[in-house]
Amino acid sequence: MQGVDPAWLPDRAFRPIGTRRTLIRGSGPLVDTVRGEVAQACARFGGAVVRTDPELVLDLTVDDGSEAFTYDRRAGCTTVTASGGAGLLYGFFHVVRLGEAAFLGEARRELHRPELGLRMLDHWDNVAVHPVMGQVERGYAGGSLFWEDGRARGDLDRVRAYGRLLAACGINAVAVNNVNVHAAEARLLTDRLPEVADIAGALRPYGIRTHLSVTFAAPVVLGGLETADPLDAEVREWWGGVTARVYSEIPDFGGFVVKADSEGQPGPIAYGRTHADGANILAAALEPHGGTVHWRAFVYDHRQDWRDRSTDRARAAYDHFVPLDGEFADNAVLQVKHGPMDFQVREPVSPLIGAMPRTRLAVELQVTQEYTGQQRHVCWLGPMWSEVLRFGIDGESPVGASARGGLVAVSNVGDDRFWTGHPLAQANLYTFGRLAWDPAADPHGVLDEWIGLTFGDGPAAGVRAVLAGSWRTYEKYTAPLGVGFMVQPGHHYGPSVDGYEYSPWGTYHFADRDGVGVDRSVASGTGYAGQYTKPWAEVYESRETCPDELLLFFHHVSYGHMLKSGKTVIQHIYDTHFEGVEEVEAAREVWASMAELVDPALHARVTERFEEQLRSAREWRDQVNSYFFRKSGVPDERGRRIY
Repeated sequence: MQGVDPAWLPDRAFRPIGTRRTLIRGSGPLVDTVRGEVAQACARFGGAVVRTDPELVLDLTVDDGSEAFTYDRRAGCTTVTASGGAGLLYGFFHVVRLGEAAFLGEARRELHRPELGLRMLDHWDNVAVHPVMGQVERGYAGGSLFWEDGRARGDLDRVRAYGRLLAACGINAVAVNNVNVHAAEARLLTDRLPEVADIAGALRPYGIRTHLSVTFAAPVVLGGLETADPLDAEVREWWGGVTARVYSEIPDFGGFVVKADSEGQPGPIAYGRTHADGANILAAALEPHGGTVHWRAFVYDHRQDWRDRSTDRARAAYDHFVPLDGEFADNAVLQVKHGPMDFQVREPVSPLIGAMPRTRLAVELQVTQEYTGQQRHVCWLGPMWSEVLRFGIDGESPVGASARGGLVAVSNVGDDRFWTGHPLAQANLYTFGRLAWDPAADPHGVLDEWIGLTFGDGPAAGVRAVLAGSWRTYEKYTAPLGVGFMVQPGHHYGPSVDGYEYSPWGTYHFADRDGVGVDRSVASGTGYAGQYTKPWAEVYESRETCPDELLLFFHHVSYGHMLKSGKTVIQHIYDTHFEGVEEVEAAREVWASMAELVDPALHARVTERFEEQLRSAREWRDQVNSYFFRKSGVPDERGRRIY
């Protein structure tokens, strides 16, 4: 672990515990983890694990598997009580987050429990290096933590440290391979299962359950069967047998993640079966062992004719899955991207989330910054995720409460010494974990936690200034008013306004000489707005009531259309793209001013990334503004230079 950034668990974060006398009651693997953490902190800072006169008590009363804990402080003693080893572990990290405040004054008894039972990261890591996507698909932090040169990494210390980081922010599950399952990854289910078991063993001490992405065609690819038909008895028997072998190697295995009938991946449609049929055969194999299948709802026509204005990618998930509500097994979870398209910097909440009350849904976010700067740009996504999780999908119930299957995100971690490539991108990983624990949490409070743990007090104000508004800044200099994409095809980095405009991927903006945007109204467009329940269907249907930030997602409007802000669409495009670059320049200066307050290697890495962000932001500004000036012929009312 030498030379690896400790992220939000530097040694000094453990000083308040490490200088105190701590009593630990209970037994079990996770209690042993807590005991080891406390002993290590005490050895470093002079405290002790004691039997009497404690200043901190960590008490496991029984072990029923609960993740909840109580926190109390009175008569000079801080007490964490839990009825499950995981709860004691999370309670311990709660004290770490509080720091010295955990040992000052009196505190009323507080009950802490996660709002969502499953808080999971999906790694898009490839066992063998993919010729196009590399070791980690959409990975921006080096190679895989788990795999290297076609096999599992032999040294698991980094994996253990990763599990520790995840537990410290409340994450309890990890899928260790890409949802696009290639030949080498498919074999993890069978002859290469011991490699997965070793990884699971490294994560287990921190309460992390291991999941595996599998191919729906596994009975054919691995089992030599002639079919993968989910209603075939031999296929059902094969899945039951192979799943039992998984649990014999990994007793706490979490389950399978499946991408089927999506972007070329095999699925049940080839056999005339439904997605529910496909998910349920895997659910049946997992059910005796307490496992879950996560079936991704990212299904759409990726060979669309761009001339066809009636086919709408945004509609696809709803159209595919709503008719199947109530047909999925209890241990099958439909995993739904938070928006209807693909993790854009701005898109509406997917209407599918509120449309399947008889199905367990997990909401999927993307921590890896595929469309938000690829960890070369500062873009803290906490405010966006919080807006999504608080959104009243039926007018009342927030998305966070609808995610009965949990919250899942695509990981942004790799083998880079700073874990996430861009050191400030660690804030996204931490924020995801804390919002998965409590979707109603204030994201800015979570950001302050991460800054305090990672940097301490000295540079806190500057780091906060750099991060707090960075999502809105990124939105300003990229695609305007919710229209999305406008990126370079394939790798998705940098501007290309028409890059996907005549492609089969369904990601269009329809800009012409008169206006821009996609008509998704019921009255005259694709009808997508009608997939929402009231009041949102009515709000989005009308360009007069549609929020400005989503206007071009739902409507094709003229360049002179007046926004609620009092600006025309074209002037908004010009102004925001100039403002976005100015805000990056200002953030870069703030960061430069902290050179004496931050570790030199970390400061240098962020400085280098800021140079690239500024270059890219200027390119976005100039290409987008020039494109729309040439389309519309409308000059910038402020007379700034547009090419």
